[in-house]
Amino acid sequence: MKKLYVLAMAALLTVVTSCDFGSMNGQTSALGGVLNGGTVANVLTSVLGFDKVTKAQLIGTWQYTSPGCAFTSKDLLAKAGGEVVATQIKQKLLSPYQTIGITAGNTSATFTEDGKFSFTLSGKTINGTYTYDEAEDRLVMKGLILSMTCYTKRSISGISLLFEASKLLNILQVASALSGNNTMQTIGDLSKKYDGVRIGFDMKR
Repeated sequence: MKKLYVLAMAALLTVVTSCDFGSMNGQTSALGGVLNGGTVANVLTSVLGFDKVTKAQLIGTWQYTSPGCAFTSKDLLAKAGGEVVATQIKQKLLSPYQTIGITAGNTSATFTEDGKFSFTLSGKTINGTYTYDEAEDRLVMKGLILSMTCYTKRSISGISLLFEASKLLNILQVASALSGNNTMQTIGDLSKKYDGVRIGFDMKR
């Protein structure tokens, strides 16, 4: 029985990690039903490096859906308190995001095959070039006024673009022309409280 369970989990992970985003929408409902609330889902959704994004999958336009969060390792996720804490962190990010006015209609990212990007945050757009290291899940976007380094991961509905808390804070302040806003303090507090957390945006096509 134990051997069958291990084989079943291995098969499930193979299906998940081989999913193509081009056909993801048709699979989301069924796959979500299998994974929601399970240990496998917890690992897939909250640890960087586990469910990688290839450059081919990155290409296209992605719309913001909700705050994103992941930890740099399974050990740090477990130390912080697991998937429940990751969900709580996302909820805490809602207030500062809403204060800035981040919505699905005004926040998006586009990546082209020739290495160009367009990143729109709360209606303000940065254009430039990008490089992507698939092995490290590291995405570097360079514009005229701002350069951004973030990390990618796949999710059930699309991808996540995740930053170190201090880097995200700088980006949000530039986008909103705010500094010292009380709602922004939440982001700094999260980085101090949780070791190895990366926060940002969950996105879908």
